[in-house]
Amino acid sequence: MNAQNSNSRESLRIFVVDDHPAISEALRDVVENRLDMSYVGSSRTAADAIKKVEELQPDIAVVDISLEDSHGLNLVQDIRSTAPNTQVVVFSMYDEVAYAERAIRAGALGYVMKSESTDRVMEAIRSAAKGEVYLSHRMASRILSKVVRGKGKQPRFAVDDLTDREMSVFQMLGQGLSVQDITDRLGLSRKTVETYRRRAKEKLGLDSVSALLQYAIQWNQGQVSEKRMIEDE
Repeated sequence: MNAQNSNSRESLRIFVVDDHPAISEALRDVVENRLDMSYVGSSRTAADAIKKVEELQPDIAVVDISLEDSHGLNLVQDIRSTAPNTQVVVFSMYDEVAYAERAIRAGALGYVMKSESTDRVMEAIRSAAKGEVYLSHRMASRILSKVVRGKGKQPRFAVDDLTDREMSVFQMLGQGLSVQDITDRLGLSRKTVETYRRRAKEKLGLDSVSALLQYAIQWNQGQVSEKRMIEDE
């Protein structure tokens, strides 16, 4: 009995933030089958997640980028601020090239795409618990090459030039959200969101808001399509 209590104290306490119940349930099933982990709860929104994380103080929070009431990068920062002892692993459908480095800058210690197996999430959780950054070999090599060779010599994507806020607005536009929807989710003024939209348009070399919306939709659909193609293989 003492041994069991000891194992319970030593197990990593995992909290999941995802607005898709199937994802939360899948992660719960995997975590509950690990002797060194315990599942302590989940949230579908950022607002609820902050309250529960502050209350439960989990060791690891597994967070999605796309949420109903906020952007995952903002939530990563909020969790690290509210519960400094809780490490964050991002589990997202969006390509790591677009978001992994941003997530690490926001305070996460891992980034795993949803096209990967749940075993990869478990590896990321264990690494984060030790204070180590977990990225795919491809992404780690990309970041290291950027440091060694210099940022300007690396192959770049147009969205790389967007700041995190501009990227958040761009992504949400691609999901079909209006400026007012984005204002509500990010807790910003309409004028501020419109400013981020304008800057994104200019940085992407587009001459109208309509062109930006079309590009954002195509980019977003490309992310989803890539995920589906990988899952179908």
